[in-house]
Amino acid sequence: MLQGSLLRAVFGSALAALACGSALAQGDFPSRPITMVVPLPAGGTADLLCRYAAEKASAALGQQVVVENRAGGAGGRIGMEQVMRSPADGYTLLCSTQLSYSITHLVFTKAAFDPRPLEPVSVLATYPLVILTRTTLPANNVAEFIAYAKANEGKVNYGNQGVANTGHLLGELMKIKGNFKMTPVFYRGSAPAINDLLAGSIDMVPDYLLANKGNIDAGKLKMIAVADTQRLKEYPNVPTLAETLPGVTSITWMAVSAPPGTPKPVVQKISEAIGKGFREPDMRAKILKLEANPLGSTPDEMRKMIQDSLDIWGPVVQQAKITVD
Repeated sequence: MLQGSLLRAVFGSALAALACGSALAQGDFPSRPITMVVPLPAGGTADLLCRYAAEKASAALGQQVVVENRAGGAGGRIGMEQVMRSPADGYTLLCSTQLSYSITHLVFTKAAFDPRPLEPVSVLATYPLVILTRTTLPANNVAEFIAYAKANEGKVNYGNQGVANTGHLLGELMKIKGNFKMTPVFYRGSAPAINDLLAGSIDMVPDYLLANKGNIDAGKLKMIAVADTQRLKEYPNVPTLAETLPGVTSITWMAVSAPPGTPKPVVQKISEAIGKGFREPDMRAKILKLEANPLGSTPDEMRKMIQDSLDIWGPVVQQAKITVD
């Protein structure tokens, strides 16, 4: 009996010591630099938002957060898999796009690649797509574009940034809701798609405002709609997509996550560091200049936004039979 009591006491002490050590480790976090993996090429709005997050997290946490661009693989798979295989200690983070978190498991049907176990940390900022057309297209709004597509069935196309990318999904959603046909033309990123749009060899591209603002303002591209819930203050005469196709929006976002099983106190500490930084006036001003809306959400808010994205784009993926395998 005494032996059993002694074993229980020793075992209990060991558990208490382990719990204490774990709490201490989390309290001391971080004690070394953190790597933030970005599964995108360097440059562009998305990458810049990740770098802003790394900058503010570094300042708040007292350790350098190093951005590592790991582009490659459909949907940024190489970088995402690196994070998913990393230790669940908060020293490796992922900064990726909305669709990485919400629909990847649907489009990788054969490879069984599923990032849903990643721990949400914080959504950094949101920004809408805009609908751009070649200047010679005889349509100045979405209703006229749909009418033109119906009158020229099989001849109208739209460029996008790649299979299962945001522009591809929005183009397919427009087709579903507007009951018309157009052919997707796939590119590796926005730049080559926009170059072909400028050349007049494709008809339309759903893309982001910042990279195209110069061409829009110079009259080299037509912006016929914004896929936001309201019109842009700088372009009050450009209607929302939903004004013609009710309920159709495409507001994308960048967010930070941690490997599956990362302790909640560690996740919370990183989230608070980013949130605090993104609420600072100087950072808000920088992000607004990117034509984006600063956020710095909580983990729970990010979790809800992932589900909202899945609710919107999941049916589109299934109805349009979009896969990347």
